[in-house]
Amino acid sequence: METTDLLKKVRHIEIKTRGLSRNIFAGEYHSAFKGRGMAFSEVREYQYGDDMRDIDWNVTARYNKPFIKIFEEERELTVMLLIDVSESLGFGSKSVLKRDMVAEIAATLAFSAIQNNDKIGVIFFSDKVEKFIPPKKGRKHILFIIREILGFEPDSNGTDLNMVMRYMTNAIKKRCTAFLISDYIDQQDYSKALQIANNKHDVVAIQVFDELSTKLVPVGLMKVRDPETGYERWIDTSSKKVRNQYDLWWRNLQNNKNIAFRQSGVDSVSISTEGDYVKSLLQLFQKRRKF
Repeated sequence: METTDLLKKVRHIEIKTRGLSRNIFAGEYHSAFKGRGMAFSEVREYQYGDDMRDIDWNVTARYNKPFIKIFEEERELTVMLLIDVSESLGFGSKSVLKRDMVAEIAATLAFSAIQNNDKIGVIFFSDKVEKFIPPKKGRKHILFIIREILGFEPDSNGTDLNMVMRYMTNAIKKRCTAFLISDYIDQQDYSKALQIANNKHDVVAIQVFDELSTKLVPVGLMKVRDPETGYERWIDTSSKKVRNQYDLWWRNLQNNKNIAFRQSGVDSVSISTEGDYVKSLLQLFQKRRKF
């Protein structure tokens, strides 16, 4: 992408997503994510009715009487965007590529975080960590992130959700809210890594998919190519057996994803490139407010 085209696109996405964040998401984001992190404040003597799990055993041993830890809501969050940049995100059957929608969702979340005085960082990943942008505040930082989202060119084509979950768990020491944005086309079982990551952090899964990828349309012989491996073959889409095999592959992929989310306790939403991501994100935020 030429520099002038990139700058125009950055400006367009800034105007659109910043407006959404300010006018629509600000309150919902705050309610959905603020107060979920707890920071240590002080200790005081144990009182009847206090939770035994909050006892500070070191202080208790020192003074020979029970003390408990007092926690308060963290006023500042660290937000990490884990953005899939694998080759499969370049697919789009109509006017919007999956990659374009991922960029808008990520930018909207980034502006929402900044307006709530949170730090924002990014991990671009394929089947390896492509780039790590440490969390910071400020409009200049946000615009740098958006430029990277729109113009980033990965070295690798594949997808490895296990790898990025382990990397994030090790790299980010302080508890954060992590948005894992991907099409989740990964044949590996990533449920364990996701569970470990969500135990340490607050992981939210956002799937972006294209409707055409959910089924094969019977249009006769078609040459297909796996964008992540480069493997090509001819298939007969008029064959019911071929279409059923594809349907089974897609259902298994989605079932494995849903099981991984359920087992790890991760909040999630699936967004079609033909759908309204604003409505989907609002529903996700409002669902989190109930807990």
